[in-house]
Amino acid sequence: MRDVDVVVVGAGLAGLTAARALVAEGKTVAVLEARDRVAGRNLGGFLSNGVPVEMGGQWVGPTQDAVLELIKELGLETFPSYDDGEAVTYLDGQAHRYSDATFGLPLDSAAEVGRLWEQIEILAATVSTSSPWETEGAADLDRQTLDSWLTTNTDDTIALRFFRLLVPALFSAEAPELSLLHFLFYVKSGTSLETLVSTTGGAQEERVVGGTHRISERMAEELGDRVKLGCVVRTIRQDDEGVRVEYEGGEVTAARVVVAVPQTLAGRIRYVPVLPALRDGLTQQIPAGAVIKFQVGYETPFWREDGLNGFVLSLDDEFNVVLDNSPHDASCGVLVGFLEGAHARRAGETPPEQRRRLVVDTLVKYFGPKAAEPFDIVEQDWTNEEFTRGCYGGRLGAGVWTQYGKALAAPVGRIHWAGSETSDVWNGYMDGAVRSGRRAAAEVLADLG
Repeated sequence: MRDVDVVVVGAGLAGLTAARALVAEGKTVAVLEARDRVAGRNLGGFLSNGVPVEMGGQWVGPTQDAVLELIKELGLETFPSYDDGEAVTYLDGQAHRYSDATFGLPLDSAAEVGRLWEQIEILAATVSTSSPWETEGAADLDRQTLDSWLTTNTDDTIALRFFRLLVPALFSAEAPELSLLHFLFYVKSGTSLETLVSTTGGAQEERVVGGTHRISERMAEELGDRVKLGCVVRTIRQDDEGVRVEYEGGEVTAARVVVAVPQTLAGRIRYVPVLPALRDGLTQQIPAGAVIKFQVGYETPFWREDGLNGFVLSLDDEFNVVLDNSPHDASCGVLVGFLEGAHARRAGETPPEQRRRLVVDTLVKYFGPKAAEPFDIVEQDWTNEEFTRGCYGGRLGAGVWTQYGKALAAPVGRIHWAGSETSDVWNGYMDGAVRSGRRAAAEVLADLG
């Protein structure tokens, strides 16, 4: 006798979506979550004045139909990110305000960025998101890093610096750390490069009232005692009769299992019998990015009075991406910013007070003396999270898609895989996580009949 029809490992968006879909079809499910909370890479926090802030993934936008549909279905609401006024780019010590497509760069460099941007979009359009390894010229695209392609295609140093800033903002990793094919796949998966980087009309367009963690919490409430917290899965055994999922403190038997955790964590589970070499090799090839996220609270969003929308890019500084993250009622001002990639790795080795001083000093540079006295600073270092080990998601380096890619979402016997990195639409985003959960549930239902 089996305990349940399906075990789901991981109570983030992907795992809970899969469980919810399976329960809706009458299947019995157990969801095992290692943490003492649900929501995975979504994490709710609060400033000292009680205003909720998102310490993990937070934005949704156009074409993210799966997560937007889920938000509505769960009775949650969204509100637009603040985007009125000018943005600022810092370059060689100078502030450049802009409200056009130049990113505040010198005209020659802006034109070069535009040329490279267009080339990227043209190349991305050729990628098969369902099977990137089957893309025409995939081997050539995959053997290059994005950085090597950039240095081959331009000698404009400012354009190079711009893209080397943009890549960590998207991946929390550096341009030499991912293949050109992976970057192009990611761009097409998220509609376009413009969509990925834009606020209004793009991936940062809206936020969830109360925080995106509420999506998972609502699903977990529906699932009730099917969701079990504090269950660290150590071993998954499968044979002709079913699966046995062993966790610290117990075990659950089932017909199928959905593993819905980041790839680097999926690789730390013991599988009996061992996984095929291709699948096991894949998990060793998808490291997570490095990011420390900061929410900085002020009495008012004072930058708006100066005609600024709060968006800052700096080609000079470590704390180099900042956005307005104030609550929808503007009851206080909040700036959200990031240390990403190499900057996060360096900062992670310094004391918290030093990181916070870096953040405040940089915000003073960007917004003036009013930024010197925040009433609160909240930070989240995702590389130190035991059951995440980094954000925003996993990345594929040179050669990985063509050598290992076909194993990414392919079931292994009774084991199915979910998670935002396994989605071919909005890969690495909340929408991709929801889609992956639905896909895994459909696979299981087809097998169970």
